[in-house]
Amino acid sequence: MTQNSLLACLLIINAAAFLLMLADKRRAKKKLWRVPENIFLLFALLGGSVGILAGMYSFRHKTRKPKFYICVPVILAAQILFIVWRMGT
Repeated sequence: MTQNSLLACLLIINAAAFLLMLADKRRAKKKLWRVPENIFLLFALLGGSVGILAGMYSFRHKTRKPKFYICVPVILAAQILFIVWRMGT
């Protein structure tokens, strides 16, 4: 996979994660069916951690849940460390 296609994939998954947070926040306000929390964490693990964090703080959604305010930044830090490590090899 080229750098450009990898960047495009990351942009798409982060945009999708951000929009998923928006959709879930709207559904929460209307008391409708919600997106399972593990789906958000899966998006973060797949490279959408920036989108999840941006959605959390833009929409004030899931910011009081330790599963999110601890795990998502840890996932992002691990992803950054992995990228730095790969660039060094």
